Amino acid sequence: MLTLGSLPTDRLELELTFVASGSPRTQSAEVTGVVTVTPEQLLEDGIPSALPDGSLVLITGMSPFRLRGRIATVLDLLVQRMSRDGGVGLAVSAAPGARQPFPPAIVDRACGLGIALLSTSAPTECWEGVHEEIQRSRLMFAERRAAQLSSLVQELPAQLADSRAMQRIADWLARVLDCQVLVSEPERVLAASPATAAEQLARAIIRQSVDGVLPETLSGPHTQLISLAPASAADTVLAVARKTPFDEADLRLLRHAAKLLGLVDQAHREYRAASGASHAARSAAFELLLAGEVEKARRVMANLAPGLLEPETARVFVVETPQARRDLAARSCTSSVGQQALVVPAPRSDRRILIVHPIRSSDDTGTEVSAELTRLVGALGPPSSLGGSGVYSMTLLADALNEAITAQRFAAFQPDSVALSVHGSDLVSLLPQVEAQQWARRLLNPLMRDETQWESMRETLPAALAYPYTVAACRLRLHRNTVMRRASRAAELLRMDFASINDRIAVALAMELVTQREVSASPRLTGSEPPSLARLVGTPRVRAWAQTLVRPVQADRRALVSTALAWLTFDTHVAPAARALGLSEVTVRSHLRALEGHMQRDLATLIGVRDLQFSLHVVTGQPDLRSYRPELTVVAG
Repeated sequence: MLTLGSLPTDRLELELTFVASGSPRTQSAEVTGVVTVTPEQLLEDGIPSALPDGSLVLITGMSPFRLRGRIATVLDLLVQRMSRDGGVGLAVSAAPGARQPFPPAIVDRACGLGIALLSTSAPTECWEGVHEEIQRSRLMFAERRAAQLSSLVQELPAQLADSRAMQRIADWLARVLDCQVLVSEPERVLAASPATAAEQLARAIIRQSVDGVLPETLSGPHTQLISLAPASAADTVLAVARKTPFDEADLRLLRHAAKLLGLVDQAHREYRAASGASHAARSAAFELLLAGEVEKARRVMANLAPGLLEPETARVFVVETPQARRDLAARSCTSSVGQQALVVPAPRSDRRILIVHPIRSSDDTGTEVSAELTRLVGALGPPSSLGGSGVYSMTLLADALNEAITAQRFAAFQPDSVALSVHGSDLVSLLPQVEAQQWARRLLNPLMRDETQWESMRETLPAALAYPYTVAACRLRLHRNTVMRRASRAAELLRMDFASINDRIAVALAMELVTQREVSASPRLTGSEPPSLARLVGTPRVRAWAQTLVRPVQADRRALVSTALAWLTFDTHVAPAARALGLSEVTVRSHLRALEGHMQRDLATLIGVRDLQFSLHVVTGQPDLRSYRPELTVVAG
């Protein structure tokens, strides 16, 4: 951009010199064109009616001694008109080294109005075409600046959550203006380009903090410090520095960039506030789901994600990744599956992300979401891992979470870092469903005869069988004595001993079948021969499942199968099993951990013990399964 101050040095052939500079502002004023007039034109036609803003007026063919009398009066009017229309300078011809060519009155008037006075010793021919060149230069500059502004706008983020937007704008500004750029708050750096810019511009930031003021320019001609939001007194600033001075065009570009950075900063602040509120609501909904408060969770999510939690069943996934990468991983999960699932960073673990995927139909097994999460974990790379649960009732998501956490722990040791309890590998789903319902309802018939009693039993028994009574009471929000009394009553009606792992597994399996896995045609009681538990787990599908689980156990050189059978025989008590095997308790526990690793089952849970018992029975014939055959049976009706 050509200015009045740069014109004498950029166009040496014009032989321009300042006679009176007008003001410092005039030196930096842009020259938009040259208006050439002669003394005769001024005297005969008068002053031009309009002079374009930024014009340099050149009076040709006039010697200094002629600037007297009537022409001096015309020049005084010309200077006033130039001041009104935004002219920047008045030039006349003068011999090299000539004394002041303008009368003192004109010099005083021009200085008062901020109009620069210049003289040129170049022939008039040298000025031919200067105006056109200035116009072409201005057009090229305008096109370049428009391209720069368009490029700057392109750096704006497409999403408010784009954390790299500020850095991209900083990099762009550093590249275009060849300067160092720093965007910062008092407590942290938001963007720096190059990375060392923070060190170079520290003095500017420190001075602003100490003085408590934010000047438009800092001491030193090549440093600029600009507030991103001066109207709101925001403390985010843009600091830039370079070796050469910033001209007016550079400063305008800086101010444009500062406005965009301010918008990005404001967007980030508003997004963080909204995201924080959304995160709190989602976390609250997740906690309510774990507590079995499904309706309350649905009300919490009604505005954030209408209908998301309406289905009655869901799968739970757990992603574990290093703490430093969890926020990024959580955003990736939300971006990929957030429309289909509830994604929450685990409140009590800084390495986990929890995902609840509601299952909307019987044909939906969650494979689309699980495939996307598998892809994300693969992109994150080790040591990230993914675990998933089977399909659970919404009221039992705490159990689904435990299964997903167990799967994730095993996934950490798998080649692909993924362990999903997909529908096909879930034992209950592999059983012949109608026969399984017949067996389950036949077994639980003594509990189901009284509707009031059955409601209390279906609420209490699953937890009472899976956990110690104290833990079950806390999960159910009941008194421990209530849980113990209901469990004792159930054992009495069923003629079972819940201290026996076999009886607990059988009743828990029957409860799951009746309360969670009901078939479309509900069975009814008849007097026909019921199916046995051994027959239910003797199908080809269950045999294939059992062989898959037991094969790595049998391949282990240690006597893991013998240890497992002894442990089951003594109702999962380590000490008597160790004595019967002639092993130490430490060895038995080591074998149990190996079993968990080979089978990908948590033997601290009833489901894990159940899968161990049934898979061993199917493959080895041991342990024996008790035949539960009450008086009545069930068939589909």
